[in-house]
Amino acid sequence: MTKVVSLSKKAYQTLKDLKRSNESFSDTILRITGNKQKKSILQFAGSWTGDDIDQIYSQVKKDRENSTSRKIEI
Repeated sequence: MTKVVSLSKKAYQTLKDLKRSNESFSDTILRITGNKQKKSILQFAGSWTGDDIDQIYSQVKKDRENSTSRKIEI
């Protein structure tokens, strides 16, 4: 079965750039999206092994404060 999908020029060019010479566009999409099973976020709980957690936390907090996607205009 074939489906038609509309892409912007930029999206098409990006996909084309990722496409290998021996691949169809369908093969490329399947490769880059992967056949990975979704994992529960709980699988990652407690897995941090670095000693720089304070630095990471500060950077995440700063990035969240600067994020424009979190600002809502009413």
